[in-house]
Amino acid sequence: MTQRIDYQQQAPELFKKLVAISMQAAQGGVEATIGHLVEIRASQINGCAFCVDMHVKQAMIHGERPLRIHHLPVWRESPLFSERERAALAWTEVLTQLPPHGVPDDIYALVREQFSEKDLTDLTYAVMAINAWNRINVAFTSVPGSADKAYGLDKAGLA
Repeated sequence: MTQRIDYQQQAPELFKKLVAISMQAAQGGVEATIGHLVEIRASQINGCAFCVDMHVKQAMIHGERPLRIHHLPVWRESPLFSERERAALAWTEVLTQLPPHGVPDDIYALVREQFSEKDLTDLTYAVMAINAWNRINVAFTSVPGSADKAYGLDKAGLA
């Protein structure tokens, strides 16, 4: 696999703006643990190997347990996730794969039980951001692990 285009070099200002949106969303009211789960799950759904690789390493560096990462594709059946995490994962999935008639009321009600309006807005921006990253990295076939040193991900010990 080789990267088709170096999008950072071709559009540095847009790259910086997307980084800024991602960082701002991560600083919102939603726990970092949930942020990592959201990034990994959306990346799995979108088939973004670069982002799955990156966000698994980030989650591990920040103390996420490997078994929970392995259970993400089956989070509905797994006992390893809290109700708040389950709501965030349901929201991530529905926004990543928008149904033809929008977000169902039952999923919205589920997330509103767990998240304030502000936190849900922050979570939504986080889902939007990771989906944007997934799309650009899939489009230009970014190579998993190629940015490890630059982003300090070599500390995860998963090379």
